[in-house]
Amino acid sequence: MSVRPPGSPGTPITISRRGRAIAVSVVVLLVLIQVVPRLNSTYTDWLWFRSVDATGVLRTELLTRLAVFLVVALLVAAAVIAGIVLAHRFRPVFLPQAGVADPLTRYRAAMGDKPLRAVIWIPIVLGLLAGAVAQTGWRSVLAFTHSTPFGQTDPQFGLDISFYAFELPMWRSVVNWIMVAIVLAFLANLVTHYVFGGLRPGAREGALTRAARIQLVTLAGLFVLAKAAAYWLDRYELLFRENSTFTGAGYTDVNAVMPAKIFMFSVALVCAIAFFSAIVVKDLRIPALATVLLVFSALVVGAAWPLAVEQFTVNPNRAEKEREYIARNIAATRDAYDIGDDKVTYIENWGAANPDPGQAGSDVTTLSNVRVLDPNVLSPTFTQQQQLRNFYGFPEALNIDRYTIDGEMRDFLVAARELNPSALQANQRDWINRHTVYTHGNGFVAAPANRVNEIADDAGSDRGGLPNYQVSDLDAIASGQDMMIPVTQPRIYFGELIARSDPDYAIVGDNGDGPREYDTDATQYTYTGSGGVPVGGWINRTAYALKFAERNILLSGLIGDESKIIYDRDPRDRVQKVAPWLTTDSSTYPAVIDGRITWIVDGYTTLKTYPYAELSSLEDTTTDSTNEAGGRVLPDQKVSYIRNSVKATVDAYDGTVTLYAFDESDPVLQTWMKAMPDVVQPREAISPELEEHLRYPEDLFKIQREKLARYQVDDPGQFFTNDAFWSVPSDPTVTSSIQNPQTPQPGQPGGAAGGPAQAQAERAPADGPSQPPYYVVASDPTDPDSDRPSFQLISAFRGYEREFLAAHMSASSDPETYGEITVRVQRPTEPLAQGPNQAQDIMIASPAIAQDRRLWGETAEITEGNLLALPLADDSVLYVEPIYTQRKDQDSAFPRLLRVMVTYDRAVGYAPTLFEALRQVGIEADPDVVRIDESGEAEAEADDGRPARPADKATAARPSAPAGGTDDAARSRAVTDLNEALAAVRSAQRGDLADLGRALEDLQAAVDAYQELGN
Repeated sequence: MSVRPPGSPGTPITISRRGRAIAVSVVVLLVLIQVVPRLNSTYTDWLWFRSVDATGVLRTELLTRLAVFLVVALLVAAAVIAGIVLAHRFRPVFLPQAGVADPLTRYRAAMGDKPLRAVIWIPIVLGLLAGAVAQTGWRSVLAFTHSTPFGQTDPQFGLDISFYAFELPMWRSVVNWIMVAIVLAFLANLVTHYVFGGLRPGAREGALTRAARIQLVTLAGLFVLAKAAAYWLDRYELLFRENSTFTGAGYTDVNAVMPAKIFMFSVALVCAIAFFSAIVVKDLRIPALATVLLVFSALVVGAAWPLAVEQFTVNPNRAEKEREYIARNIAATRDAYDIGDDKVTYIENWGAANPDPGQAGSDVTTLSNVRVLDPNVLSPTFTQQQQLRNFYGFPEALNIDRYTIDGEMRDFLVAARELNPSALQANQRDWINRHTVYTHGNGFVAAPANRVNEIADDAGSDRGGLPNYQVSDLDAIASGQDMMIPVTQPRIYFGELIARSDPDYAIVGDNGDGPREYDTDATQYTYTGSGGVPVGGWINRTAYALKFAERNILLSGLIGDESKIIYDRDPRDRVQKVAPWLTTDSSTYPAVIDGRITWIVDGYTTLKTYPYAELSSLEDTTTDSTNEAGGRVLPDQKVSYIRNSVKATVDAYDGTVTLYAFDESDPVLQTWMKAMPDVVQPREAISPELEEHLRYPEDLFKIQREKLARYQVDDPGQFFTNDAFWSVPSDPTVTSSIQNPQTPQPGQPGGAAGGPAQAQAERAPADGPSQPPYYVVASDPTDPDSDRPSFQLISAFRGYEREFLAAHMSASSDPETYGEITVRVQRPTEPLAQGPNQAQDIMIASPAIAQDRRLWGETAEITEGNLLALPLADDSVLYVEPIYTQRKDQDSAFPRLLRVMVTYDRAVGYAPTLFEALRQVGIEADPDVVRIDESGEAEAEADDGRPARPADKATAARPSAPAGGTDDAARSRAVTDLNEALAAVRSAQRGDLADLGRALEDLQAAVDAYQELGN
């Protein structure tokens, strides 16, 4: 071995003055681009959190992020530095040989005796990158350090669920980052040894020096030890892996994969010892053989053996082999989604074989509250009639809530008249107008969901069929009107529409020049609320000028000492920011609480590591016909546990955010309340008035509905075969060309005698978007003998891959029974009850309905409202669907209620009034009870012989329920013939015209027979 001469550290590399200037400029530029905006963002965030009295949330988050960043950054940087320093410290000493070119000489010379000075940027950059990635997992750290026991154990290992929910993710993260640090240290050590001669590929005297061998095999051994820890943790993660039939460890996992993981853990320990043995034994074949053994074991034991067990043991007897594990999956899923027997009441064999219309008519509570106004249809109507000014607006979908009026619960369509920034025109979009003048909305608008102003007789008229508005706004307060739902502060600075502005901010408050915000045409206003961030000082003005990239914030003279800036005005975003561990419901609704407009937001705690519980995609399970086209849905993430643990409110005037612990037994909520104390108030802090307006959340209902369709099955064998599953029906009101049917010409299919066939043929396929659940006021399913109305969220189930009604689900929103789910399970015997799509089919096939559609289709657009499936007192289902029309080719046109369709026990009713439609299906009800107009007149011919209104005469020939002397068997046969004829028409449309003609003739004959029975 040659000897290095003393005093030859190498020639240092010098940088020119120009080079240093360029380097300094680059550093300054990076600081300006990367550091300053982040510091400014942190400062403005602190100001925002202070404005909502939640600085503790930001402080906890920032400190946790910083701690995780520093720990991981130091770990990775220290590992890389150790690898470099150790390799350099124990480098070999040699002299370059004359005449032999060494390409590494220049690098050795550049690094000199202190290589870290030259390459220190490498561990720093790697540490910073690792820390930046790791700090995103700050929630796992807080959950780990504040873990709360569930009091339940998993069926495989007997560990508390909290281990999987809070601890396992943290341990996995620790092992992963240790492995990353070891790999980077190994690479740094390897490269350094290569540069300084510790590693010389192809050298005659040995490729590795003793120091290089010891350091590299030590790092490799540490990596294998970390891999052994990973194998040990892999066993637990099998409990929430997705299989083809269910989630969780199955027979193969328990009997092959888990033993394989233990075996691989043992092999990894042996291999680690083999690597460490190379420290004292110079033979590197030992660690090489250990590596081969580890890889071979992973292929044979870790992969081939489980595959063989799956193919030769499980597949031939899967139903029996997986039975125990399917039972685990059923029990865990019910617990995780809160659909166990303690929360869900099943009413078996529900549904009358021979429904009694007389008994159905006695269900006064349900019939008197039938909702005929659809919140997903009438937003244009609200806008056209209650907008007041172009810059006001309403959301695309209105909301349903209930209020007690004159001692009676009534459901209302509700909406806040918000500022709509996208509707500002021309000079209204000037910065001053947009951010300092047009700053807020005005008023709360509600309409009884079971009433219209008057009955509409004709599609071409503008009269009737409109909501009966109850408005609480500045004009109502100024004029002293008697408001049904009184509001003392109607101004709305925070809301869904307002937040659509980009950038989303308004500058309000007293600037010393008097009021300047638009309030009414005659008055201006100055915001006096406690919300908002002060921007009177130059520091805050500069910070927000940078945040919003707007120099006017800095230069405008309209900003005074008392001015404030309000932003992040969407209620959901505000709640999400104050409680970053929550997932907020996609639907937010306004309610009047103590005279103030208040947004109510539902918050969920979720997990994705609940053992054996089914994994669900939040986005997929909450998408239906109301939001499929781009409405707001839950985030695209998978969960296996969800609780509506928090109810939050946001004041529409000052933006105050208040969180209430609604499910105080939730361990996830308890964990976060310990991690971030004083953020969530206890449940008893919920006022009685607020509690009256809390609704069972739609998104949670959709998720539970999707789970109940499968997990109502108790027997693992039936679960495996799928034969007892239900399905969520597609929305039957989502149609294709049925929305605007054209009048068929003679000679064309559907012409002359083919109206119903054409309508049926144009129906949307059954596999369309899911039918959404609906809020209704109806009889209390938990107390069927009571006349007390109940505010419920309801949905129907169809059979698995079939259209008949399988079950009906309802969730109570009443304070006394909140969260109680009732599932009425249809009897399995014939005749089967019709499902939503079948009900829609039979109504659309009615000749009178098809005729009206052809007549209206020339001048009006037809919209089908929500199809409500309402259980009645005789254990039957009444389907009700409103029909809306609006004039074609008119920008100012808006939907209004024109007709009501109902079907009961396969009989169809169709009339301008609910009373008459019910009479046509045999349900006799008090005309005052089911009145849907506010005119004070009865809707149809009363018992005293009063003549029917012209609109009722026009529907006298509509299909109706059979009279007392009509043979039920004949009626049933006529309906069956009609359905078969419709099916034949659909099939014939894919064949030749001769078949289609015969099918249409058969259809006309079936229609005539059905009409004869009705007459």
